[in-house]
Amino acid sequence: MPGYRDLFDASITDPAGFWADAATAVTWTREPQRILDDSNPPFYRWFPDAELNTCANALDRHVYGGQARSDSGISYGGRAEQPALIYDSAVTDTKRVYTYAELLDETARFAGALRGLGVGKGDRVVIYMPMIPEAVIAMLACARLGAVHSVVFGGFAPHELAVRIDDVRPTVIVSASCGIEPTRVVEYKPMLDAAIAAVEHPPTHCVVVQRDRHRCDLIEGRDVEWADVMASAQPVDPVPVAATDPL
Repeated sequence: MPGYRDLFDASITDPAGFWADAATAVTWTREPQRILDDSNPPFYRWFPDAELNTCANALDRHVYGGQARSDSGISYGGRAEQPALIYDSAVTDTKRVYTYAELLDETARFAGALRGLGVGKGDRVVIYMPMIPEAVIAMLACARLGAVHSVVFGGFAPHELAVRIDDVRPTVIVSASCGIEPTRVVEYKPMLDAAIAAVEHPPTHCVVVQRDRHRCDLIEGRDVEWADVMASAQPVDPVPVAATDPL
């Protein structure tokens, strides 16, 4: 294997060749034939004719296998029972380990739940959540559908959240009943409700994770509980998107 300096020099002297080589380690649904589109500088586009799915690269390939570098001997399958996500909260004294198979199952089903709420390729989803596993699952599920996720810092005040909602115009907002800090519980739902009341482009639905420390009231017709939508959700396959599409 070449040293760091050799790799760095190669990336500078032949960037297209360097990234063409790096691209062989990605699982594509349509492999790139063109590496760099430099026809409109300074607006360069990498792999403009290729398609892939980021969620499939993060999860499916590790469970079911996938394309790998022919010279590396790396096998991406066979990791179904290995840890993919470790949640360890000192604040709530909660620990949970998700294997690749478990995380794939949760993600594919939540993607199905989002699809059932009207989210499709190119739609936007705001994620306004504490640092809990469901936040990661929501991000991966958006990528699985080809939707664009926008993460808003959990606990942002209503005005700041409203500005971001109107900018994104989300189909769905994914949130939680509260955030839990060492000395207090931060109620998210009242701030979310106030933000939505102030926007010009409200979401169609909100999915809310009800946390044990504090449960919140839901608005009928708009809000749904995470647990409820997951109970009936059907898993969906990853949707191919252009390599140049936003994540």
